[in-house]
Amino acid sequence: MTHYDLVIIGTGSGNTIVNRRFADRKVAIVERDTFGGTCLNVGCIPTKMFVHTADLAATPSISSRYGVDETLDGVRWPAVRDRIFGRIDPIAASGSEYRHHHADNANVTVYDGTGRFTDAKELTVDGKDGTTSVLTADRFVLATGSRPIVPFIPGLEETGYHTSNTIMRIDELPRRLGIIGSGFVAAEFAHVFSSYGVEVTLIARSGLLMRHEDTEIAERFTEIAQGKYDVRLEHDTVSAQRRADGSIALEMLSPGGVDELVVDEVLVAVGRTPNSDTLNLDAAGVAIDAERRVVVDEYQQTTADGIYALGDVTSPHQLKHVANHEARVVKHNLLNPDDRITSDHRFVPHAVFSSPQVAAVGLTEEEARERGIRYVVGRQQYADIAYGWAMEDTTGFAKVLADADTGQIIGCHIIGPQASSVIQPVIQAMSFGLDAYSMARNQYWIHPAMSELIENALLKLDLRPKS
Repeated sequence: MTHYDLVIIGTGSGNTIVNRRFADRKVAIVERDTFGGTCLNVGCIPTKMFVHTADLAATPSISSRYGVDETLDGVRWPAVRDRIFGRIDPIAASGSEYRHHHADNANVTVYDGTGRFTDAKELTVDGKDGTTSVLTADRFVLATGSRPIVPFIPGLEETGYHTSNTIMRIDELPRRLGIIGSGFVAAEFAHVFSSYGVEVTLIARSGLLMRHEDTEIAERFTEIAQGKYDVRLEHDTVSAQRRADGSIALEMLSPGGVDELVVDEVLVAVGRTPNSDTLNLDAAGVAIDAERRVVVDEYQQTTADGIYALGDVTSPHQLKHVANHEARVVKHNLLNPDDRITSDHRFVPHAVFSSPQVAAVGLTEEEARERGIRYVVGRQQYADIAYGWAMEDTTGFAKVLADADTGQIIGCHIIGPQASSVIQPVIQAMSFGLDAYSMARNQYWIHPAMSELIENALLKLDLRPKS
């Protein structure tokens, strides 16, 4: 048994906590999977590298309308894949090497294995090398992330399937890909593989894709997707079977009866679940909620004194920028136990890097209505701003919601080109309390930049200047 001042479980955002300010502390880091966590290895970074390549591959399909004739001569999938992971894998390896062997980490011991609590503030680690170690500590940080959900579908396990963890490393592009799911992971991979020439079918149990977005956004996204892919709404996949020719037959139930789809590969993209079940948290006195997320207070501390948690294992947002924010809070609170700070989850933005992009922050119109907030709405079409004319975008729009009494922005939702960047000034305004009337009128907006989308949406809000 070895005692530490601090034990961190998980090397995603949890790995960012330990720096030179912890040099006087004895630290252990436990990682059961690839060093660097979800975002680096199987999440945000590689997926967006694939998205960028897909954007390039998709350009010829629309270029002729602008008088530019382009053709897509081919997609060299192994070259695309190997370029991406040829950059990603060395980063993960170097991060592991740094923590294991660099002089900066003389006070840090890395355990490659799976940790589980066996008592209060006692962690047993089953190492990948077959060894077992028992660690105790004054402080613990739980940063074990999440993993893809795989629903029970008869025959699926025997047939074989992919998740977001594996689909990016396949050996060759399938001719036909069935994607079970309707959220952001499904949407991004549909864009990627369709742009590469794969016949994509999206299978959604709900009646809308991206159903957790503002309803207007979800409806527009669904409409656009139906023009790009084979979209099966209100379809529940009930069985999977491998055929003699190697293809996969999916049986689905829909309002119209039994439906069948034959594909070459299946991607399951129905969401992610926290990795809390790997930790035996009952032994540590750490509570979880109905969604298996670790319960934390505003300081990111769990129900057990001295045990903190951050990222996907505790957050409903499951976003890297949220995990990074929480890691900064935990770091401060570990270093300054008598002057702790709280996490700020008031205005958490998110974006979907599909085609088109979607970005949002704050309340949807449905949520504002349910909360009884008196609000006003400003909408602006991409087609009615100068840069939108240049692109001839006829489907994208921005929607801003503001409190009718205070003028404060309470939500913003965008679907269209560069949505993930265009929304940033709204996030800033909400975070620092700038009212919508002043934001629209008391600064310059570059003409004819895409940001005019937000300017014009703000100007359309029925608001009066603050007295």
